[in-house]
Amino acid sequence: MRRLWEIDALRGLMLVLMTVTHLPSRLTDPLGQPFGFVSAAEGFVLLSAFVCGLVYGGIGHQKGVAAMRQAFWRRAVTVYLCQAALLLFLFFVIAGLGLRADQPAVHERVRYFIAYPHQAFVWALALVHEPALLDILPMYILFMLASPWVMAYGMRHGWKRPLMVSAGLWLLAQFGFTNLLYRVAQALLGIPVPIDETGSFDSLAWQFLWFAGLWLGCSRHDALPPMLEFPAGVVRAAVVTVIVVMLWRHLGPTGQAPFGSHDALNEWFDKWRLAPLRLLNLVAIGIVVLRYGPTWLKHLPRPRVLETLGSASLSVFCAHLVAVFVVLVVWGGDFHVRPWWGDALMLGVVFGALYGVAIGVARWEARVKPPSRKKAARPQSA
Repeated sequence: MRRLWEIDALRGLMLVLMTVTHLPSRLTDPLGQPFGFVSAAEGFVLLSAFVCGLVYGGIGHQKGVAAMRQAFWRRAVTVYLCQAALLLFLFFVIAGLGLRADQPAVHERVRYFIAYPHQAFVWALALVHEPALLDILPMYILFMLASPWVMAYGMRHGWKRPLMVSAGLWLLAQFGFTNLLYRVAQALLGIPVPIDETGSFDSLAWQFLWFAGLWLGCSRHDALPPMLEFPAGVVRAAVVTVIVVMLWRHLGPTGQAPFGSHDALNEWFDKWRLAPLRLLNLVAIGIVVLRYGPTWLKHLPRPRVLETLGSASLSVFCAHLVAVFVVLVVWGGDFHVRPWWGDALMLGVVFGALYGVAIGVARWEARVKPPSRKKAARPQSA
């Protein structure tokens, strides 16, 4: 399967935006949600799910469901080991350094571990306790464990029912069903972790984005894959939506909060529950990219740096979290402690390190992969 450099470049762009968002600097707010009221996380999850559907769907069609399931599980184990390594680094390196340096930004991220170290560590390894910034990979792991069953059904019987169930779960999440499920599990299993220490992302809502991307990728192997074309009226509406929301986000008086201090209205754009207006914003962006993206690519230079970052997405994602934790220990969460050139130097060093990680991964994979003239490298799946 040939490598889709366009997808790699888009994932690389999402990684750059996430890094800038998570690092405390003068660019954090201007580049947060740059395309409207949609963050890089939505794009990264959707693209990763698409690649999973494309890669593992190909395995399922060529080698069978059992081989596809094993491939999914191997990748889930890899992601879990990355999460475990990050937890060890946060709890036993960053927490200690943060306490010694008296950095409130670090204290905030390890407060539960400081209060209940053994309990926090055990339940974090069980993917229940999810410290801030370490709540994306657990969601990935859960989705990847469920994906082979959903894909197997979709490949045999069609995707209509799985997508309807997924949409129904997303709708239930908008009314707080996820919190209800967790409280029931707490009571039945005696889980001591409070709900506000289980991560910011509502997995029951975000699974809809994942399985939609999985369907888009897997369906590329169908004899008649669904056409990703839209009526002219829908495209025009999407263009208008994207322009209006971008102007609202960047030129409006409320910045990243669409309705300012009106929390009830802001809930309609809520990131953690993937609220309806945020999802609509994302769909509009997707339609515009699908319609005009191929034309733009003909006139733009191939972004090799972004492509390299995106081709090693899991390693670069983990490395960016390590960089964020180190910056929080050294400078804390307030960028005002540095001059503007300090921000520039910090960002330059971090992105240089991330690019170095991506180059190292590419060289390692080229070294360990057996040479073959018949098969080209396939894109990574997370």
